[in-house]
Amino acid sequence: MYTYIVRRLFTMIPLLFAMSFVTFMFIRMIPGDVLAPYRNNPQISQETIHEMEHKFHFDKPAIVQYGYWLKSMVRLDFGYSFSKRCPVSSVIASHAVNTLYLALFSILITWCLGIPLGIWCAVHQYKLSDKVFSFLSYIGMSLPSFFLALLLMYLFSNIGDIPLIGRLPVGGMKSDDFDSFSAIGKFFDVMKHMIIPGIVLGIASIASLQRVMRGSMLEELRARYITTARAKGLPESRVQYVHALRNAINPLITLFGYELAGLLSGAALTEIITGWPGLGSIMLEAVRSQDVFLVMGNMMMGGILLIAGNLVADVALALSDPRIRLS
Repeated sequence: MYTYIVRRLFTMIPLLFAMSFVTFMFIRMIPGDVLAPYRNNPQISQETIHEMEHKFHFDKPAIVQYGYWLKSMVRLDFGYSFSKRCPVSSVIASHAVNTLYLALFSILITWCLGIPLGIWCAVHQYKLSDKVFSFLSYIGMSLPSFFLALLLMYLFSNIGDIPLIGRLPVGGMKSDDFDSFSAIGKFFDVMKHMIIPGIVLGIASIASLQRVMRGSMLEELRARYITTARAKGLPESRVQYVHALRNAINPLITLFGYELAGLLSGAALTEIITGWPGLGSIMLEAVRSQDVFLVMGNMMMGGILLIAGNLVADVALALSDPRIRLS
């Protein structure tokens, strides 16, 4: 297993290289100029612009520019963000934590609700509760995230105070008087701001996870070893929640590897609508302004998270199911 993990880590290098090369070439092929705001500023001289072109190698072919960027990337230098006018590493560091908080909160909601609902629907197949939850899952998968975000913001802005929570904020990440709160008060203030975008990101994932869990659980409940376990006189609860559930959970462990990276890529619209200062909104802004180094920094982070998430999922799957271990 250790050899497998090391081998997988080494395979990250060509994958990230290929992903970065394709992304860099595409972003440089888009018509426009990343230095356009500087060229249109009468206070910046042409000599300064020429110096910037030479410094960042924009006066060279795209393949040469990529080579210089890759050389800097090896030294963990992500480059300079022209739209934010600061190093890319600073921009990513200030926004990555916010997106990570939102993604983890959404994953927590998704897995704490999606798996139990899927198990319940499988155990109570074709009953009223199964039909109701299946119908709701169809609705959850069909609702666009932007519509759901606007709907929740409208509802919570008109509901008033909620017991034990108070009035839910409908935008941003912090309250205006955030700095005057205690450490616990700051934590709960951020959590309150996280509820609406977290629910928006989690609704579709809950519906999808519920259906996958239901199908996997039903497949295991029809297996021969379950029939044997029932024939031995084991309690039905043990048959369902110990024997069947342990094998039914394996496909969901595999899906976990895509969950975090998928949320990072799918959070952009939700972050923009709800005003959450995360990587998704920064990525969209970087693409629109053709901020090539900021786009590359975001793409590299998403690629690393995707590959690392798949590796964690493979290791967790091996720990869960001894049949697939390399040993």
